[in-house]
Amino acid sequence: MLLEARGLKAGYGQTQVLHGLDFDVAEGGVTALLGANGAGKTTTLRAICGMCRVEGAVSFRGQALPGRATEDIVRLGIAHVPDGRGTFMELSVEENFRLGAYIRRDREVAADFDRLCGWFPRLKQRWKQQAGTLSGGEQQMLAIARALLLRPKLLLLDEPSFGLAPLIVQEIFDIMRRVRDESGVGILLVEQNANLALELADLAYLLETGRIVAHGRAAEIRQDEAIRRSYLGY
Repeated sequence: MLLEARGLKAGYGQTQVLHGLDFDVAEGGVTALLGANGAGKTTTLRAICGMCRVEGAVSFRGQALPGRATEDIVRLGIAHVPDGRGTFMELSVEENFRLGAYIRRDREVAADFDRLCGWFPRLKQRWKQQAGTLSGGEQQMLAIARALLLRPKLLLLDEPSFGLAPLIVQEIFDIMRRVRDESGVGILLVEQNANLALELADLAYLLETGRIVAHGRAAEIRQDEAIRRSYLGY
C-alpha cells in the first residue's frame, strides 16, 4: 500500500478536527475523500503533509510521516496541490514549470516539460504568458503540472474543480485519469463534486465532522442510493 493512515487525529491548537481516521491509497490508485464543508477533508491532506498537529499512524511506502518537516515529506515523493491553486501569479507558465522542478538534479526535466505539455496542451499555448492572466481552469492545470514536476509517487489534490465551469472541470478530470494511467501516480482526491470524484476513484471515504461514516469501492458507493441521498446530494 502506498499510503496508510490508522487512527489519524489532527487539529489546530486546542481544536480537534479529525477523530481517528483509517484510510488507504494504493500504488497507482485513486482514493476520494468526500463530505460537506467542514468535514475535515482539507485537514486530512494537511495532516499528511505535516502542516497541523497530528496524532496516530500515517505511513508512506513504509515510512512514518508524523514528526517530519513538510519539506522532507515532499522529498519522500508527496506533492500537494492546495485549495486555491497556489501558482506564482507574477511568473510565466514556463517559470512556474522551472520552479516546480527546482529540487531535481536529473537530466529528464526537459522531457517531463514536453510530457506535461502533452497532457496540458493549454499550458503549452500559454508558455510565455503570465500565470496571473490565465483563466481559473488554466491556473488549476498549472498547479497540477507544477506538482507533477516533482515526480511524486502520491499527489494530494484539494478541490480541483472549485469555482470552475463544468466543461473545464471535465477536462481536468480527464487529464487526471490520463496522469493516473500513464504515470502510475497515486492520488488522494478531496472533492465536492462527488459524482465526478467517484467516477475517477477506486476507493472512497465519506467524512462527517472529522469521522468516516462510510467507505468502500467507489463504484459501489456511487450506486448506493441511501448514501447518495443522505450525504452526496445527487
